[in-house]
Order: sequence, then C-alpha cells, then structure tokens
Amino acid sequence: MANFSKSNVPQFSVDVYQNEYLPEGGREVNAIATVTSTGGGTVGSAVSAPHLYSAGQTPDAAVAIMVDCSGSMDYPPTKMRGARDATAAAIDAVRDGVHFAVIGGTHVAKEVYPGDGRLAVAGSQTRAQAKQALRKLSAGGGTAIGTWLRLADRLLSSADVSIRHGIVLTDGRNEHESAEDLQASLDACAGRFTCDARGVGTDWEVKEVTGIASALLGTADIVADPAGLSADFTQMMEAAMGKEVADVSLRLWTPMGAEIKFVKQVAPTVEELTDRRTEAGPRAGDYPTGSWGDESRDYHICVEVPNAELGQEMLAARVSLIVPQPDGSAQTLSQGLVRAVWTDDMAASTSINPQVAHYTGQAELAQVIQQGLDARKSGDMDGATAKLGRAVQLASASGNEDTAKLLSKVVDVVDAVAGTVRLKARVAEADEMTLETRSTKTVRVKK
Repeated sequence: MANFSKSNVPQFSVDVYQNEYLPEGGREVNAIATVTSTGGGTVGSAVSAPHLYSAGQTPDAAVAIMVDCSGSMDYPPTKMRGARDATAAAIDAVRDGVHFAVIGGTHVAKEVYPGDGRLAVAGSQTRAQAKQALRKLSAGGGTAIGTWLRLADRLLSSADVSIRHGIVLTDGRNEHESAEDLQASLDACAGRFTCDARGVGTDWEVKEVTGIASALLGTADIVADPAGLSADFTQMMEAAMGKEVADVSLRLWTPMGAEIKFVKQVAPTVEELTDRRTEAGPRAGDYPTGSWGDESRDYHICVEVPNAELGQEMLAARVSLIVPQPDGSAQTLSQGLVRAVWTDDMAASTSINPQVAHYTGQAELAQVIQQGLDARKSGDMDGATAKLGRAVQLASASGNEDTAKLLSKVVDVVDAVAGTVRLKARVAEADEMTLETRSTKTVRVKK
C-alpha cells in the first residue's frame, strides 16, 4: 500500500475487505474499500479555534453561503431571523485568510457581501462587515436555486484556491425555474465546488435538496425548527474548514475481460457513483469523491471477472486514490487490491464477507425507505407497509438506531426482527421528511 504524506496534509490509506474466493463458474467479486485520511488540519482544530492556522500556512479555501430570501421566508418571521443568525454563526466559523461571500437567493441571485463580483478575505473586520450586511436581508420574491449556484460558482472560481465549498439554505420548492434549468446548473457546477444543502421548515422538496447535495458531493439535511439553524450552520462551516485535499477521485483499473458493475459510497451515507465515471486511460476510470479532511469513508465495488479454472487467481481490480496535478497528470495517494481466487471449497466460496454483507443491507435499507415513503404518498398502503417493514428489519439487524427511531415515527413496530409493522394513521410532516432526507445515512460494521 502506498501512502501520500506531506506536511499539514492528510495521509491516505486504502483497506480492502472482501471474500476473494469464487466457486467454479463464479464471476462476481464484491469488495468494500475503506478510505481513511488522517494527520492533516483536522476538523477538530477548526472547532476549537476557528481563526487559528499553523504558522506559515495560507488557508487554501473559499466558501459561499447562499441564503433563501424568497417571500415564504417571512412565514413565520422566525425563519428569516433564524437564517440571518445562522449565517452570522457560519461567518464566525470561517478561518482567517479564507475567501468568502454571502449570496441572497430569490428568483435571482444577489451578492449580499462583499459585492462587485468579489470574495472577501476572512478577518475580524470582514466578518463584522459581513454580519452587518446580513441585517439588510429581507424576504420577497421567488425561488430559482440554479441561479444561486451559478453565482456561487462565478465567485468561488475567482479565488486561486483548491478547496471551494458552498452552503445552500432553502425553505421552499424551486418553483421559478424548470427542473431542467436546475439540472443544467448542477451539471455546470459539478466538479467545480462541493456544496451542502439544508431545508428549513417543511415546505421544501426533499428530492430537490438531496439532489443538490448529491450532485455537488455535499451533505443534505432537514432543519425543521429554524431555532436549530445556527448550530447546524456552525457545524457545516467547521467541517468545511477542516477539508485539506480537494478533487480526490477513486481510480479503478481492471484487467482485460473484467468490468466494473457498480461503485457506490456506503458510509457515512449511500451515494451512487457508477454513472459518474470518467475514463482515465486503458481499462481505468475515475469516480469523484470530493474534498477530504480527517475522516473515513467506505465504498462498495462490484467487479465482473472472466470465467477461470479452479485453482486460478487474478487481480480483479486495483483501487487507487488520486488527485489531479497542475500539469494534467495525477498523483496517487494510496492503493488497494481486489482479488479473485477460484476454489472448490464450498465453505470458502459461499462465505459472505461481513463488511460486504453489512453494507449491502445498508444500501437496501436506504432504497426500501424511499420506496415505502413513495408508496405511502401514492396511496399504496400495502406496498408501503411491506417496504417500511423491511426497513425496520434491516435497521434492527444492522444496529442503525438513528434510522430505527425515525422509522418508529412513521410506523408502529410490532416485531422489529420479523419486520412486522403497521402504518401510523397520522404522521407529522416533519417526521416523514426527516426520515426521507436521512434515509441514506448508514452505520459502520459493528466490531
């Protein structure tokens, strides 16, 4: 295993978990690649002292905060007030030297601070000025989030930095541009900056908010009560300040005759990456993972290999973490190997690796929650009961207690182990939206 190490930059490692043994005729290889980065400028240091940076280090980041200022933000008035307070809290968490901007979003995007197509450089004076500018924010107008993202992209791209990050807050549906326009904006911004998205209240569309975060490799969540916005915005900004390496990709090389069936992130959330592949030379493809600080993520890789004789073994895939270099080349941060060995030992070839089994269940959990909620909305109560019952069963088996608690607000659990449930007659909208928004959050394998 090769590791990338540099002063003030995380060191990366790749650990591969799999059952490499296949029966005669077996062609599908599954593996979990655990990617860990440690030893950089940690998220923890940002939490304890957001304005401190190591001597001689120049913060290599720019952030843009996009605040919904549409008319609905005035109903109730606590929403707009909460948004202003949350944005001020996020500004307080921006490290000295980081470039930043605040954008007010309606059916058009407006620069709130600093203005004139510029980014400010964080310091005590600019933070105070930015918070002063927030007082002028008022609600009025429509919602066209694509315009907010495009303005954020223009501003962020003006900074000569490697980490570019956005935060989007919305309280309503994206009614003043088409779904195609929003998608075009997401396509234009993908790979240029990462972005977290938050929905406040219960009048927004879950699939829109989660779609923004998914496309831009960020996090999505609900803040049902505006009073919780400041804590959430502070946490998001502190996490952004902990990122040290941008544009990291998972590069998968397969030998002649082998083919990648799918690639998905499975922890800390489920995120499908298969269709995001970009070709990277003969039999190699890159899958984006975004920016990294001190953290660990798991990826499920499935490879279809050519048939082979008993006793044969082969390298099914090589997993590399790479970052692009200014000259167009790529630097390898770490590597891991996925192997295939054909055997007539039934015990060996039929054993399922615990990591693979766990995350296969977690991916199914996310899927059946979504299917169950969709069935419930469409009036298919039998289908909803079956899917959400299976979700309860999976959450119980895997120890995913947070998801189990969210499910218990939508269904009455009769037998968690068997997956026997009854749909609740009345469900608070915030509870249903919270379950849907957080359905992709996973737990790691119990040791």
